[in-house]
Amino acid sequence: QVQLVESGGGLVQPGGSLRLSCAASGSIRSVLAMGWYRQGPGEQRDLVAHISSGGSTKYEDSVKGRFTISRDNAKNTVYLQMNRLKPEDTAVYYCNVLASAGPRGYEYDYWGQGTQVTVSS
Repeated sequence: QVQLVESGGGLVQPGGSLRLSCAASGSIRSVLAMGWYRQGPGEQRDLVAHISSGGSTKYEDSVKGRFTISRDNAKNTVYLQMNRLKPEDTAVYYCNVLASAGPRGYEYDYWGQGTQVTVSS
């Protein structure tokens, strides 16, 4: 079993910055891909940023140049640095981790509990 704990959300003015963190713990054998998703009011949950085990990153078009995803493999933690935030970024942000865990080492997707990000003046 793998548990993900998110932190760093909150209220910020347009143009401000926040950094989200997501730490994985439990019976982890290996953490593979990691990513951040978000779900705004009345919207589906969409991928925001993704980072592979090799460090390759991908971003949703609307956040390119503003958001940066990174990971600390020693801490099993993924971060999302969000700069120049816009009201349209308001959403619940969820981290996602693909990890091998348990005695058999099967790979599963695990989800964080979500953290609210509100961008408003």
